[in-house]
Amino acid sequence: MAKIDENRPFVSVNIALLTVSDTRTLENDTSGQILADRIEAKGHKVAARTIVKDDFDTIVSQLRQWCDDPKVDVIISTGGTGVTGRDVTTEAHQRVYDKEIPGFGELFRWLSYAKIGTSTVQSRATAGVSCGTYMFALPGSNGACKDAWDDILFYQLDIRHRPCNFVELMPRLTEK
Repeated sequence: MAKIDENRPFVSVNIALLTVSDTRTLENDTSGQILADRIEAKGHKVAARTIVKDDFDTIVSQLRQWCDDPKVDVIISTGGTGVTGRDVTTEAHQRVYDKEIPGFGELFRWLSYAKIGTSTVQSRATAGVSCGTYMFALPGSNGACKDAWDDILFYQLDIRHRPCNFVELMPRLTEK
């Protein structure tokens, strides 16, 4: 059974938060704030946080900027992963990925099914790696952000998680 090995030292990672929305501001961005609070409570650092409009080129530009920043280990975006015409976050992430992590979206939807039933099929949550930076695209709802952090990212971003985790692979993400 997977567990946290308390005998190993914790390693903090730097996480950039991107909210994709035409209407949210930092004052009313509840899903972004939920993630920021959970990241800091876990001992990680919010390295950057911003809100951008639902615009493919703007999202891609912000993702690439953070991927090129050595102070950012992980990018988590929230919003724009649905199926409407304005939902382009998934495509923006996929444009930037060097490698996709398909299991993240699959696991997210599996976990989400227990809470929202078949409505989970409307989520196009995704994850990947670009230039040695992990990237996760989450739906914009508060519940989805809580579920993704509490049930997946909390563990995979903790180097003490056994049998394996994303953090221990970070030094090898840019291997050729």
